[in-house]
Amino acid sequence: MKLKLDLHDVYNRGTEIDRALREIIDEAIRTKAPMVEIIPGKGSGQLKKRVLRFLEQKEIKALYHRVEKDSKNFGRLFVHFRWK
Repeated sequence: MKLKLDLHDVYNRGTEIDRALREIIDEAIRTKAPMVEIIPGKGSGQLKKRVLRFLEQKEIKALYHRVEKDSKNFGRLFVHFRWK
């Protein structure tokens, strides 16, 4: 099961972006999803940078295995989880 988060609707509301990211990470943990697809969109790249900064926070980074930038679509990221 892959979870998906499209940030187009909240791109200009900072606290909602962080809350949406935290909720999708928590849902992935709760459901043991192998991957979360995050769509910040192409735009200027500022939203993607914000998402990457969020994912780099120490307490968040400890929750997932790795982040993959989609080589075919600049406006998409994949967060991979490893479950035992």
